[in-house]
Amino acid sequence: MARREDSYAVAQSFGRNVFRARRRAGLSQEELRIRAALHRTQIGLVERGLRLARLDTIIKLAGGIEVPPGDLLKGMAWVPDDGHPSGGDFTTREAD
Repeated sequence: MARREDSYAVAQSFGRNVFRARRRAGLSQEELRIRAALHRTQIGLVERGLRLARLDTIIKLAGGIEVPPGDLLKGMAWVPDDGHPSGGDFTTREAD
C-alpha cells in the first residue's frame, strides 16, 4: 500500500505537470477552470500538489489544456517490489 509521502510526491509531480502544460497553452487558472468544468479552487489546489486528482479530473484537465492525459502523468511511475505481491514504490522525477 502506498504511503502518505508517496501520495504527496505524486500530487506534487502531477501539479507541476499541470502548471507547466497550462502555462505552455497560454491559459490562466480561470480559463482552465472554465474549459475543464472544475470548481474555481480546484486548479490551484492541484497545481500546488495539495489535492490528488481523480481520474475524471485528470481527463478534464487534459481536455481543457488540449494535451493527452499521459502528458500530465510524465515523470511518475509505480515500481513493483518483486518479492512482495502488495509492495512497491512510486517514483517521481522532473518531467521535461
